[in-house]
Amino acid sequence: MNLNLGGKVVVVTGATANIGRAIALDFATDGAKLVAVGRDEEAGHRVVSEALSRGAQAAVFVRADMLDHQSPARIVQAAEKLGAIDVLVNNVGGNVGAGFFVDSDPASWQGDLDITLMTTVRMTHAVLPGMIQRHAGRIINIGSTAGIVGDYMHALYSAAKSAIHGFTRVIAKEVGQHGITVNCVAPWGTFSEDPAAYSRGSRFHPDNDFFRRALPNISPADRAKRQRPSALERPYAKPEDVSAAVLYLASDRASFITGQILTVDGGTLL
Repeated sequence: MNLNLGGKVVVVTGATANIGRAIALDFATDGAKLVAVGRDEEAGHRVVSEALSRGAQAAVFVRADMLDHQSPARIVQAAEKLGAIDVLVNNVGGNVGAGFFVDSDPASWQGDLDITLMTTVRMTHAVLPGMIQRHAGRIINIGSTAGIVGDYMHALYSAAKSAIHGFTRVIAKEVGQHGITVNCVAPWGTFSEDPAAYSRGSRFHPDNDFFRRALPNISPADRAKRQRPSALERPYAKPEDVSAAVLYLASDRASFITGQILTVDGGTLL
């Protein structure tokens, strides 16, 4: 299937690790003009180098902390040097903490909402005026199966991802009249087998060891409740499984699809 993404200006946030990195490199392979956004400059330049070697018409890295309210405007300004933004992939998200909600520190709650929900809200707000003016655009948000059924011991993260799903549907209703589609891809746990796929800021980078630090004394019973069995042999998604769905939704082959939450979960929700 030819997705005809060559020459499209594509902005991918959180592009230096795992899902975002796979999305960025797959767009590059299809000949897009890539704007890779992340905090880790070294990892960002590696993504750009690989993107160009894979056939991107152009590729630039924008170092930005998406928690900074000024970042979206800077990203748009940098992207428009390559041309009008055709596709936005809102991939930034994560956890500030983990554990039982009753034990959580209220001071941490806003952090989970900011990193997962508000980064998407602000970046979408920044690109929409240009897309509306051109009467064209694709926005793909990365949600999660956590936003559908809730991940055990991740109350705020699950709530934020559920909000991403709702935000996707409402914006799709509002901007469809302007020729813009807005969709969401909701993966189950996604892990790369390539250690180079994890930048220093990633929760899964060995130096961070986020989940062991966040849940140091988790019992075997609670650990089991955090898992959901796949209907397939493989228990987790690969980043490329998610990026394939994103590229399809960004293409003209998906021009009559909007407001949808596409799960990439191996049947864990069955």
